[in-house]
Amino acid sequence: MSPHMESSAISKPLINLLRGWPNPSLLSVQLFDKATHRVLTNKANAIPGMLYGPDEGDARLRKGVASWLTSFYSASKPITEDRIAVSGGASQAIANILQVYTDPIYTRNVWLVSPSYMLVFRIFEDSGFAHKLRAVPSEDDEGIDIDFLRAQIRMSEEKAIQDGITEPHLKPQRPWAKVYKHIIYAVPTFSNPTSKTMTLQKREDLVRLAREYDALIICDDVYDFLQWPSSLHATNLSRDKAALPRIVDVDRYLDGGTKRPGADGFGNSLSNGSFSKISGPGLRTGWVEGTENFAYGVAQTGSSRSGGAPSHLTATFVAETLESGELQRYVYETLQPTYGRRYQKMVGAINKELIPLGVELPQTERDVVGGYFIWLTLPHPLKGSLVTKRAEEENLIVAPGQIFEVPGDNADIHFERDLRLCFAWEEEDKLVEGIERLASCIRRLQSEGGGEPLSPAAEAEMHKRLVGVRS
Repeated sequence: MSPHMESSAISKPLINLLRGWPNPSLLSVQLFDKATHRVLTNKANAIPGMLYGPDEGDARLRKGVASWLTSFYSASKPITEDRIAVSGGASQAIANILQVYTDPIYTRNVWLVSPSYMLVFRIFEDSGFAHKLRAVPSEDDEGIDIDFLRAQIRMSEEKAIQDGITEPHLKPQRPWAKVYKHIIYAVPTFSNPTSKTMTLQKREDLVRLAREYDALIICDDVYDFLQWPSSLHATNLSRDKAALPRIVDVDRYLDGGTKRPGADGFGNSLSNGSFSKISGPGLRTGWVEGTENFAYGVAQTGSSRSGGAPSHLTATFVAETLESGELQRYVYETLQPTYGRRYQKMVGAINKELIPLGVELPQTERDVVGGYFIWLTLPHPLKGSLVTKRAEEENLIVAPGQIFEVPGDNADIHFERDLRLCFAWEEEDKLVEGIERLASCIRRLQSEGGGEPLSPAAEAEMHKRLVGVRS
């Protein structure tokens, strides 16, 4: 960086469009100030909340979550609390699920819709799947390439049979659990990082595929409550009904559902939910929804059997906000409109500043959008890593697409021309300025014919640094 550029960057306030956190002004502090007081001054709730909790989690929270999900997803049959297990947040839930429902030898592969949430990779690696992570393209506008996945799973099955892998090797038989042959990981709605939404047809196709090959679909549904109309001119940005059923809903009713003849009662999908995006990540509280058998199995993880469900006291606070209806109103009346306006500002700026430069957005014809992120594809020959490096000279942080590539996979699935931007963390008035700075970087690089590529070592070091940021 030249001295002039360094001085210019320092003179500009930092704008971080990588960090996938809620803005501090949107944390539900006042709501929980009241809820904790109500719980802790009521011995009927405070004393059980301070003791070891049930393995499945706080009963009031399970009931409150089930009721809200029934309403939001317009379930044809009520979602009951028996389908819910309380977790310590979405990441901890995945770790527990892998402990109960996989065997790193018998479970053939973990298939990740790619690009994928980069911090989930280590969770799978910690459970013994470091050499079994496989990418599945999400390049089409429907959110997943089912034909690619089917072909790859079929080949992995043939290999497992050739290798004589027919039974779990490391996990004992347990009546409350099973071991799946395959794991499929996806963020089906407003994906992190691509912001894409998987279509209903693809959700149904994926469930049928999972049933055929004894696969478990792990769905991070953490952004579902944050949705609004896609129109940049919409003024009503509140939605109390989901645009699509979740994959776990599809599994519940499709072709006879999870109780069809021959089904084992565990189902082939789960919904991984969290209060991190709609209340505050520090709560470290979430839930897993699946069949009654599946939810019970999650609750039998050794750590839960030893100490009860995680985040038990916090769960009682969250339960209080659901029972009173305050959290639901906060999501519909505050979060959805606020994030919706932020989305409108950022996309409006992208349309003005970046689209004329050849930048592309995915799934532009959707009626409903949401979540935290926007995915950009750069015009040829620009590379995301070089744009990211130049953006740092503008005191702007963005995420290059390559950090969301599945590590160790041999498939030719790369995202070197992509960027992920977040509109949740920075103050609203900085979002447009961030896009303007990004446009300036892109114009300069285009004038240079794409710029001088980073060395492999410099690129690897930058990616390592950016992946280390919780997002």
